[in-house]
Amino acid sequence: MTLATLANIGEVIGAVAVVISLIYLAVQIRQSTQAQRTENYTRALERVANMQALWSQDESLSVLLAKGADDISRLSPPERIRFTYAFLEAFGAFEFMYHAYQDGVIPQKVWSRWSVTVAWWLSTPGVRDWWYNLPVTFTADFTEFVEEILADNPSDPAAMQRWRDFISGGPNGRDPKTL
Repeated sequence: MTLATLANIGEVIGAVAVVISLIYLAVQIRQSTQAQRTENYTRALERVANMQALWSQDESLSVLLAKGADDISRLSPPERIRFTYAFLEAFGAFEFMYHAYQDGVIPQKVWSRWSVTVAWWLSTPGVRDWWYNLPVTFTADFTEFVEEILADNPSDPAAMQRWRDFISGGPNGRDPKTL
């Protein structure tokens, strides 16, 4: 074998090694990206789960949120502050999920469920009033998303009455004592 032949064989082996290295690197990047997406998805769901756990375990907060969602004017100034912090956390979690969905981290079917939840909260008179008087802002794209919901999803008095009835076990809600 001549020196030129050995050089050519060396170049081929080097090229094959580069291709193998690039394939390996692509696989590693893909696995890392998937792990990051899974972690962000988990964080988004944990944030909402923690918020819901707090709301469900703190009876006074649950009552305050139901009362404020119905009519924020029924809340005292300290209750409005508590209501604001609770919904800042809720909408902060929704915003996080919105961006995770936009980034492809959360599947569309999961985001659809949560976007309906956002729309339901925004259909309540008290949360609508809270949003319009918000002391802070969210990101421009999330704010635009919420504003579109508000424009397309007017307050629904019938849905709010069903909610009141459900909470009270009233005429349209099934009384939990009879189940």
